[in-house]
Formats: sequence, structure tokens, C-alpha cells
Amino acid sequence: MSKSTISRATRVADQIRMEVADILSRKIKDPRVQFVTVTDVTMTADLKIARIYVTALDQDHFEQQTAPGLKSAVGYVRKEVGRRLNLRYTPEIVFYRDTSAEYAHRIEKILDSLPHEPQEEENDNDNESAEPSIPST
Repeated sequence: MSKSTISRATRVADQIRMEVADILSRKIKDPRVQFVTVTDVTMTADLKIARIYVTALDQDHFEQQTAPGLKSAVGYVRKEVGRRLNLRYTPEIVFYRDTSAEYAHRIEKILDSLPHEPQEEENDNDNESAEPSIPST
């Protein structure tokens, strides 16, 4: 029997991501947690802790509204995950704000601010280097 290349922690994290997204969108009635998207879940190797990365539609008020709403919903979310998934131990759930979109936007702005060379000059330089050079004597 061949061993799977994907670790068990990765498979469990994917299942938890789907279940938590469903729980947050359908079961949680707290208005502070509306419009929250689960972007990623990472698990420790022993499956004891699930780090859940989320983004909110209103990122400006994340720390004031969404984070306290998620913190108050942790117990319910953990209970629902334990009920839906057949695991020996239900992992401890910790919510984190996903800042990867902001980071990507910042990198994109930096790249856009760099001076660009016109495409035609690149093509001319490529043609010149492709021609054999004749050494002068």
C-alpha cells in the first residue's frame, strides 16, 4: 500500500477550512462576523491546534469589530467542528487576520513604481546580441 504524498495534517486542515467557512457563513448570527472569508488553515503536526486565517469585507474595522466577534465565537465553532468531523481530539481553534492580500498589493505598488523599459528596446537589444560580432584587429 503506497503512502499518500499529502500529510494528514494538510487533509484535516482542508476539511476544517470548509467546515469553518460553512459555520461562519450559515450558523453564526453575530453581525460582527458577517462577510468573513476563511482563506487558509494550518495545523500542527499533532493536530492539536488549527490556525485559521480569515479576511473580512471591512478590513478597516477588523481589530475593533471582527476580531472580538471571532473570539467570542471560538467555542461554538470548535464544538461544531468536533461534531462534524470524526476526530479523536477536536483541535484548539485560533483565528488570525490574513494579511497576504495587503502584502501582495504593497508589492504590486512597489513594482509599478519602478521605471519600465520600453519593449521595443528589449527586442532591439536581443537582435543585436544574436548577431555574431566580428572582432576588430
